[in-house]
Amino acid sequence: MATARRLENPAYTPRPARGEDGLAAALLREGLVRPEDLVQSLSALPRRRGRLLDLLIARGRGSEAALLQAAARHFGTSCVDPAAPLPDPRLIDVIGAAECLRLGLVPWRRAGGTTVVATSRPEDFARLRPRLERDLGPVLMAVASAAGVEAAVHARRGPRLALAAENRVAEAESARGWGRPEALAAPVFAGLLALTLAWLAPLGFARALLGLALISLALSMALKLAAGLAALRPAPEEPPPLPMARLPQVSLIVALYRESDIAPRLIRRLSRLDYPRELLDVVLAVEAEDRTTREALDAAALPPWMRVITVPPGRVKTKPRALNLALDHCRGAIIGIYDAEDAPEPGQIRKVVQRFHARGPEVACLQGVLDYYNPRTNWLSRCFTIEYAGWFRLMLPGIARLGLAVPLGGTTLFFRRAVLEELGGWDAHNVTEDADLGIRLARHGYRTELVETVTGEEANCRVIPWIKQRSRWIKGYMMTWAVHMRRPVLLWRQLGPRRFLGFQVMFLGSILQSLLAPLLWSFWVLPLGLWHPLAAAMTQGELALMIGLFLLSEAVNVTLGVVALKRSGHRISALWVPTLQLYFPLAALAAYKGLWEMIARPYYWDKTNHGLYDLPGPRA
Repeated sequence: MATARRLENPAYTPRPARGEDGLAAALLREGLVRPEDLVQSLSALPRRRGRLLDLLIARGRGSEAALLQAAARHFGTSCVDPAAPLPDPRLIDVIGAAECLRLGLVPWRRAGGTTVVATSRPEDFARLRPRLERDLGPVLMAVASAAGVEAAVHARRGPRLALAAENRVAEAESARGWGRPEALAAPVFAGLLALTLAWLAPLGFARALLGLALISLALSMALKLAAGLAALRPAPEEPPPLPMARLPQVSLIVALYRESDIAPRLIRRLSRLDYPRELLDVVLAVEAEDRTTREALDAAALPPWMRVITVPPGRVKTKPRALNLALDHCRGAIIGIYDAEDAPEPGQIRKVVQRFHARGPEVACLQGVLDYYNPRTNWLSRCFTIEYAGWFRLMLPGIARLGLAVPLGGTTLFFRRAVLEELGGWDAHNVTEDADLGIRLARHGYRTELVETVTGEEANCRVIPWIKQRSRWIKGYMMTWAVHMRRPVLLWRQLGPRRFLGFQVMFLGSILQSLLAPLLWSFWVLPLGLWHPLAAAMTQGELALMIGLFLLSEAVNVTLGVVALKRSGHRISALWVPTLQLYFPLAALAAYKGLWEMIARPYYWDKTNHGLYDLPGPRA
């Protein structure tokens, strides 16, 4: 074949690249692009960090295959399929599989003394040639589709990419060693000691647990009150927006697993984002075994600015592992994370870009506000909505204003890519990778800010799935606390005293509150005139102090719940807020499930099904 002969001839040298203008002229001569479309695209290039071919494809101004064929003719080479035949894996290793994905190229095959490099970005090849020749010797460019390049790299180095995705975070800050016997020695010893004390001195042990529960309750209440008051203070006036010479490219990662029903709705919701399409890079990460989701995405006719990447099989199957692998495929300087059921505000990306532009490099992460679009489906969805309103509209903004480490939510998160890669991305072995990453950002001197933009989510409002989801969250909090407390002195130095204490209250405090809540609730037998062994062992003053703390804590919870509900704008009656007393016992069940899984199944990811409640429920 002529193409093969041309590529295999080491004496053949392609014509030098003639820049975007030369490529534009070639496309115009061949009649592949209308003059007005070409003029608009070329005028946009200086203001946007894109490439002409990517811009034309994203705007739907031509098919990828036709444009790549024209680019190959312009640069004096040919189009190839790097997956047929597959490339030499040793050539990939010279560059590195992850780096090949980042650069959009793959060293394909040797032809004499020359290495044929297939690239989906031919206009960048001249800039990369010195580096490629340093590593590979003489190189020859061929043009390939982005999907072809990714397929070739995955076919040869998928297992290595999967292993790298699992181990990106430094072991000292990762939960991946949790299942080892030496890691379990301390918690097992603590458990045996607790059982021994409970057997030898049951009343004294119960009193100690009660004291621990009351201390954690008082500290948690104090943090809630401080964060709520900080969030209610008038926000400092923002300076006028800084002019931006060029908009950055933004990559959005959505990890999908068994989401065949939600896929078309996800495409429709993300299509409402008003950011320029040529600067929007949506990466849908799908597990290799998940054929139903892949088939649903294929049937949904993805727009050119969305693409699917396959997550190779690995030792763990978690969302953070998929995010790590997808990160290597991203093209943007800003990385955003969404969940499958998310419905972001149309102007969300512009707000994020502007905030990053206005802040210094120490602000590495922006967290948006999460809310529910089915808040009135049933009682559970109302309670979940009230809880989320308090967390995202009072607690997190207040925590950020107090200068504490912000435990991130799992979606509507945006990062400076350079910082994310510096920290190793997400811990693939932590089932609350978001909260863990928030603490790691703080440990390394970076700040997280809240940005006023809302993403709608689907409230998980069936009891058993709710308990499963909450157990994963609580298990992740346990795991995160255990990982970062391996070296408490180092954590103290990195966070400082105030943030160290805040970390203990937010993580250890919430764990203790969930596990010891039944002990506190047992005192509700007293108003019924029933006997309680611990109450009988307490003085009247101690009993009155405990009851006063109960009442004060409930008053704080109800007040903050009502305020947060009002700030959310949901038309839910404030009378639902006190019913959270019946909602929180579910969290105690989830906590004990999470505690058991910390020992038996630490990396098990209890999947939450989405797409069940797409429309608002009945009015309250």
